[in-house]
Amino acid sequence: MSKTSVNEESVGVLESRMKAFRQHSLNLDLTRGKPSPEQLALSDSLDGILDGDYRLENGTDARNYGGLRGIPEARRLGAQLLETDPDNVIVCGNSSLQAMHLVMDTAMNHGLFHERYSDLGPTRAVVPVPGYDRHFTLTESFGIEMISIPMTATGPDMDALEEVIASDTQCRFLWCVPKYSNPTGCVYDPDTVNRIAALPSKAPGPLLILWDNAYAVHDFDLPKKELAPILTFARDHRTEDSVIMFASTSKITFAGGGIAFIGGSQNTLQAIESRLEVMTIGPDKVNQLRHAKFLNGRLEDHMAAHARILKPKFDAVERCLQQHLGNRDLATWTRPEGGYFVALSTPPGFANQVVAMAATAGLALTPAGATFPYSHDPEDSVIRIAPTFASTSEIETAIEVLAVCLELSIRTGS
Repeated sequence: MSKTSVNEESVGVLESRMKAFRQHSLNLDLTRGKPSPEQLALSDSLDGILDGDYRLENGTDARNYGGLRGIPEARRLGAQLLETDPDNVIVCGNSSLQAMHLVMDTAMNHGLFHERYSDLGPTRAVVPVPGYDRHFTLTESFGIEMISIPMTATGPDMDALEEVIASDTQCRFLWCVPKYSNPTGCVYDPDTVNRIAALPSKAPGPLLILWDNAYAVHDFDLPKKELAPILTFARDHRTEDSVIMFASTSKITFAGGGIAFIGGSQNTLQAIESRLEVMTIGPDKVNQLRHAKFLNGRLEDHMAAHARILKPKFDAVERCLQQHLGNRDLATWTRPEGGYFVALSTPPGFANQVVAMAATAGLALTPAGATFPYSHDPEDSVIRIAPTFASTSEIETAIEVLAVCLELSIRTGS
């Protein structure tokens, strides 16, 4: 049998499988990194945990006004997530994305401890790619141009990043997801963290490092994978005022009812507090107290329970990708040890087609290009897989559909 006839037969089999998927009216969704109901249920005891006692450890009533930087108990929790001291933490509302907006708006339109960036001419931000789509949307909302830097297995391509920062006088922001990065799942190594901490001292103008440690404790196995503490390196380089860290409990307790954290130097926190004074008389300290009582002293055990739910799902992704695509030169993918995503890379020019074809079979995937600024992947090759919300059986079917769509796209070339 000739090679051509083998390929023709394979295409026919693949088309038959696609027809069967469509006839089954599948409804599979791997679009966003949402906690599953089983994960959310791990925190159900948040309700009622205070049992009518709203006093903080210092006797303050959490139900009243005040405390812009957050309660001491919650600042200690944030310090665990951000690998810093409680004095370097502000506790916010339920959204770290809102905290990021606050910081960017302050820097752009009010000034942190230097001129407003909007007074300094056009502003640019450096973004490692593939990266987090909401960072891109937030940055674009301020009219800030984005410059892409490729990711490696240990973080951004530092030679390329250092060259851009040193030569571009309008770079003001650098986005980083340093642990289990969205979507590749990589963890920045200590040398990368140290070199990033030094960047503001090499920049021709003010530069803010936006350090989004969203997956700080989201390991699949213990002991957890360590991330070098950037604020410690920044103090050595005397750049601590240029590093602003973020974290939240959104994927630890209730996704819509958690608390978020901003970490940084005292100068940074004072500037942020000055903006908060205009907006609020105080945060929701009752929710802060609930989370502190629930998580302080048992955070590792709680995250181990998350891992027992999540790891089998990521194992299923890896097993099924190997089964359907392994050793066939059709795709490569990441194998994260924590976090919420897997990044699959197709040959150039196929990601959009695969995502569109999968939709006809009832599988919803993150739009191709979403992990790049302006939703444009120049290689059209990256597909983000978000398996956390689906069941293991749904994941197995979804990966089979994805693999068939990819192989059919490549074999037909259309």
